[in-house]
Amino acid sequence: MAIEEGDKLPAVELDTPNGGKLNLADCAGRPFVLYFYPKDDTSGCTREAQDFSALLPEFEALGAQVVGVSKDPAIKHQKFIAKYDLTVSLATDTNGDAMEAFGVWVEKQLYGKRYMGIDRSTFLFAPDGRLFRAWRRVKVPGHAVDVLESVKAIPA
Repeated sequence: MAIEEGDKLPAVELDTPNGGKLNLADCAGRPFVLYFYPKDDTSGCTREAQDFSALLPEFEALGAQVVGVSKDPAIKHQKFIAKYDLTVSLATDTNGDAMEAFGVWVEKQLYGKRYMGIDRSTFLFAPDGRLFRAWRRVKVPGHAVDVLESVKAIPA
């Protein structure tokens, strides 16, 4: 069952590129943006990471944390970060628990071939740890700005 608006941050662990762990439940206490993307170093995913990186100072000024998640291993995240000088935090959902909790591991189709993959999605949590807004089937252009505007709209 996928998370819905009003639900609390699930206690799911992600791996960070430096070998650490990030428990999502620990991210409550301030606005938290979690975005899922299909793959490092592809055109849409690169643009999305660059957009969030460019706006990161504005997110941080609002007290918000931003984390991007894919299935890519830590070493691939490290190369992706270095290649594009990204400042946004990235994490890996090694066992797929977060993708399952958020309902983003879905059947997709390309050139008539069906496969399982990540539905580009973003989730904004209020400081109380509850889901404030969700975006599914995200189109990258202008998305990071839209998320930033929604962070500004969280009631104080």
